Amino acid sequence: MFEHIDFNHLLATYGYLAVFIGCLLEGETILLLGGMAAHQHVLKLLPVIGYASLAGMLGDQLLFWIGRYFGARLLPRLHKQQAVIDRVTQMINQHPAVSIFSVRFLYGMRLVGPMVIGACKVSPLKFTCFNALGAAAWATLFASAGYWAGEFLEGMLGDLKPYRLPIALGVIALMVVFALARHLRARNKAVKSL
Repeated sequence: MFEHIDFNHLLATYGYLAVFIGCLLEGETILLLGGMAAHQHVLKLLPVIGYASLAGMLGDQLLFWIGRYFGARLLPRLHKQQAVIDRVTQMINQHPAVSIFSVRFLYGMRLVGPMVIGACKVSPLKFTCFNALGAAAWATLFASAGYWAGEFLEGMLGDLKPYRLPIALGVIALMVVFALARHLRARNKAVKSL
């Protein structure tokens, strides 16, 4: 079944769309893969960074507005996220600009953080400006990391073209294992605190 699928053609045709959608939802894994595809000249690095920046910014803008209008009712329902909500609230009260810029880099705060910021009634203009800067820095960092990972793997394996699908699946598997390990560690810590 898979022998007829040209992964390289799919990547070249739908790669930017995949980067945009992936970064709209969460992003790091697809952005690393987008950077690796740019290293292999299947995609171009600047458009990968551009689409990722735009998607990351739009996703956080949406979450900000959800928090601004529905945060008072929504956030109390997120019992499992209370520690994150408290941490983001404290960060916003102490350093609002730094918090807006950096929330996407902090594990566990990527989705809840912009909602909390919106609920804290931060100025929409301030949020938009620092969110755009944070999104551009985030996209540049992760796409570049993927690009240099491609450079490293090419140095080890030679031509990566025959390995593109296994590398993509391997990166996804590693990210899933990493996320699962962090989730289990956080759950164990929560159980121990009871």
